[in-house]
Amino acid sequence: MSTLPHGYRTVVVPPERRDEFRAVDDLAFAGWVDPEIAEILPFPVPEDRMVAVEGPDGGLAAVHGSYPFEMPVPGGTVACSGLTWVGVRPDQRRRGLLRSMITTHVERSLERGEPVSALFAAEAAIYGRFGYGSASDSVNLTLPRGAALRPVAGADALDVRLERLGKEHEDLAEELHRRAGAGRPGWMPRPTAALRARLVGDPPAWRQGFEPMLIVTVRDGDDVRAAAAFSRKEGWGEGGPEYKVKVRWAFALDPAATHRLWSFLLDLDLTSTVETPMLPVDDALLHLLVDPRPIQRRTGDNVWVRVLDLPAALQGRRYAAPLDVVLDVSDALVPANAGRWRVAVGADGAATVTRTEADADVRLDVRELGALYLGGRSATALASAGLVTGAPDALARVTAAFTSPLAPVCPWVF
Repeated sequence: MSTLPHGYRTVVVPPERRDEFRAVDDLAFAGWVDPEIAEILPFPVPEDRMVAVEGPDGGLAAVHGSYPFEMPVPGGTVACSGLTWVGVRPDQRRRGLLRSMITTHVERSLERGEPVSALFAAEAAIYGRFGYGSASDSVNLTLPRGAALRPVAGADALDVRLERLGKEHEDLAEELHRRAGAGRPGWMPRPTAALRARLVGDPPAWRQGFEPMLIVTVRDGDDVRAAAAFSRKEGWGEGGPEYKVKVRWAFALDPAATHRLWSFLLDLDLTSTVETPMLPVDDALLHLLVDPRPIQRRTGDNVWVRVLDLPAALQGRRYAAPLDVVLDVSDALVPANAGRWRVAVGADGAATVTRTEADADVRLDVRELGALYLGGRSATALASAGLVTGAPDALARVTAAFTSPLAPVCPWVF
């Protein structure tokens, strides 16, 4: 159970207090929601998932919410509670409110049958304390106009169509988003209408001097094979036009469509640079570049994962190699996860996870288990940092079994 200072209590926030919920988050993040944005885009946190700590005066002192994801994992999907909108009023800090909210989030997620939680960390130093492990990275690129791509058969036969982005593109965008990420761990579909609306929402307050959003689609006849939402910002230098192109999202279903899409975006008139959205570290664009050296890259942490129900989580994914190993897991927040677990993986990649008294082969905290969960981290590499311990052969077997053929990533921040 979560503990709170005297006079504080946990409450599920009713719809009529939504503005107060949002106001606490605005204070925590030094933000302010333009009424125009609130008018255009629906509030994204589901009503039954808005939770807060109420102070002695009856006002909200801290808030958090979650999204009901079906998170892609190697070989399938698992129910995942996407932690979001976590904020404590600046005048209510250092009272244990965050720890209480995380405990409440874990309890409620387990009650809903969600064996894992995931988040984007506003501050990377915070969430490891609560067992979240950095499970994936993403890369943002800034490319010069005209960056050459290696040829791909069939790309020149595809057509492009340019339009202003609008509500009518929402279903197309979500469908491409879902299909483009098939098989990639962490690639969260948007489960609610409010979240899907943000794929195509374009409030003027978001533009920061850029034009209204455009959408380019790549087509094979009537079949849409790729699309990207982007906008341009006027700029002039001594040598002439230096417009910037900022791509909000880009999805493609095959190599030819990928090539045609980025060839278009990299050769727009008047422009000098193109900024990509978050891409997986193994994205096709990185492999297509003829000369990757002039490209500016910014790599950062992406999704963080917290294992809540260890046997359900580990049995909810598939593995790349057979495995029979005993994991000794520590978990200060969820004692039911702590202890020794035998993970037995057969030739079909399915795992059976059971309690055992056998000697441990590998020892790790639940934080590192979360880091390994999507298949983008190496147990051997974590052991080289002293974060996981075990014999080299056991670590190598865990690494081989847990790995994913596609690098995990979520292409949007939740």
